[in-house]
Amino acid sequence: MKIAIAHDYLIQMGGAERVVEVFHHMYPQAPIYTTVFNGSRLTDNLKDADIRASWLQKIPGVKSNFKNVLPLYPMAVRDLDFSGFDIVVSSSSAFMKSIEVPKATFHLCYCHTPMRFAWDYDTYMERESNSNLFKKLLKVYMEQLKSWDQRTSKNVNQFVANSSVVKTRIQNYYHRDADVIFPPINTSRFSSSDSIGDYYLIVSRLVSYKRIDLAVEAFNRNGLKLYIVGDGPDRKRLEGMAKGNVSFLGRLADDEVTGLMAQCRAFVFPGEEDFGITPLEANAAGRPVIAYQAGGALDTIVPYVNGVFFRHQEVEDLLEAINEVEDHAWNIDGIIGHAQKFDEQAFMTRFKQYVEQAYVNFLKGG
Repeated sequence: MKIAIAHDYLIQMGGAERVVEVFHHMYPQAPIYTTVFNGSRLTDNLKDADIRASWLQKIPGVKSNFKNVLPLYPMAVRDLDFSGFDIVVSSSSAFMKSIEVPKATFHLCYCHTPMRFAWDYDTYMERESNSNLFKKLLKVYMEQLKSWDQRTSKNVNQFVANSSVVKTRIQNYYHRDADVIFPPINTSRFSSSDSIGDYYLIVSRLVSYKRIDLAVEAFNRNGLKLYIVGDGPDRKRLEGMAKGNVSFLGRLADDEVTGLMAQCRAFVFPGEEDFGITPLEANAAGRPVIAYQAGGALDTIVPYVNGVFFRHQEVEDLLEAINEVEDHAWNIDGIIGHAQKFDEQAFMTRFKQYVEQAYVNFLKGG
């Protein structure tokens, strides 16, 4: 049985790319098709993969400005050739779910979300620094992109959602049903520490919709230490807002991040994410999470077991949640035990069984 993996782009290594790593581990002989990739950014687990990029890869400068060729992605994924494969597993939060496969090929899409920049455009762009004219013109294009996205959802034989909220979006936008399989967490990478530091922690790409600005404002006010790991287009704005107790550490190696997670007072997760792997990674290191009560966090955070919620994306609500974390006696073993329910070994077993059964049903015409 010949299997291929397809993923939107391999430019930045985030939660979705961690899932691709696990797919590669499950199906090491499967080539990974993508629109464009940056070999210098690939994790060690993907260095040996057979990565096959679209013609976008040949455009000068595309690796550093991959968002600037937005209108070309629908054409690029259309031109990918999946002849000769029995199964294609696409990993998609944007374009790759729209691939065209032969009629005899089974296409299962592991959907991280329908493209948020199109379906939730106003929220995605409200804090971006582009001109109003640019935003209005881009919104017109996004309406066209939504129509294309909805139409090409029919190219998928079976959807699997990574969270309950994504399952609902698939139903609302594509009018398709989806089963939920939570993403894998490599809990073995993490261990707890007997020594807890005096800082709170964020690990994230620095883009406006992730609401890192909310955390900066809250810690500006309470004066506690906040370490922010990661980089992105919103970094300069955030640094301009921050007082001296907020430190921007940039991109760090995995072992440095795991060390910071193990010793932070709590992990702060202020945005609405489709699932959110980093909070569970912090849990695997024995630390509680402060999360906005929306999105994927609703599937992963159990109040006073592995974290606390704040209900509104307002500074006062976040400050109150920080105080709740400080006042609660946390059971480190309980936090770690909760994270282990999402371990990648359990994911691999369930996902492989799911794909095999879904393929049998496909062959039967069910």
